[in-house]
Amino acid sequence: MNAPSPATPPLVEPLYFDDALLVLDKPAGLLAVPGRGRGADKQDALSTRVQALFADALVVHRLDMATSGLMLMARGIRAQRSLSKAFADREVCKRYQAVVGGRLSPPADAPDGWGVIDLPIIVDWPRRPLRMIDALQGKPSITRWRVLAHDAPANTTRLELAPITGRSHQLRVHLQALGHPIIGDTLYASAPVQARASRLLLHACALTLTHPVTGETLAFESPAPF
Repeated sequence: MNAPSPATPPLVEPLYFDDALLVLDKPAGLLAVPGRGRGADKQDALSTRVQALFADALVVHRLDMATSGLMLMARGIRAQRSLSKAFADREVCKRYQAVVGGRLSPPADAPDGWGVIDLPIIVDWPRRPLRMIDALQGKPSITRWRVLAHDAPANTTRLELAPITGRSHQLRVHLQALGHPIIGDTLYASAPVQARASRLLLHACALTLTHPVTGETLAFESPAPF
């Protein structure tokens, strides 16, 4: 009797696609790109699922495995180079929503309601893949944030986040540094804060960019599923 074949990973339908790019909505718990190792859990990723439908799809940026939301892929090397440059030049506008522990108030010195976290980040080598704040050796890392709502009974705050730089784990590390780690964060939150949700409450909810071929402004939104 033959052993059953492994289940085929489900295909991912793009929210938008054309000859130059694809916009996808990554679920939490799915790798953005294959990880190290040959196990099935390391090879199943958003990029490989998309490439099963679009053979020319190429990675432009990534989301953490635990983070859900909007992710962009290029179609072909020419579009990949153009979009990668747009990210490097900070011409792509990204917005996230997060729910953090505790009551975080808007900064008093920010009349528009947006605060700024400007704390350099470095790999925590003894505990990698974790990152940490390091004022001397860390890479410049900047996040803008504003309060969307407070939930007094739950003692949480919903935030909108606008990363200016794109360091690994930047939003998670910056919010931990403020003393308000993201609910469900298994890397940077205490055990009680981790246990308050079955997933990381961080979602890439908006993406705005200039089309690499037509020059048209494209804007996409994905409501936070929490």
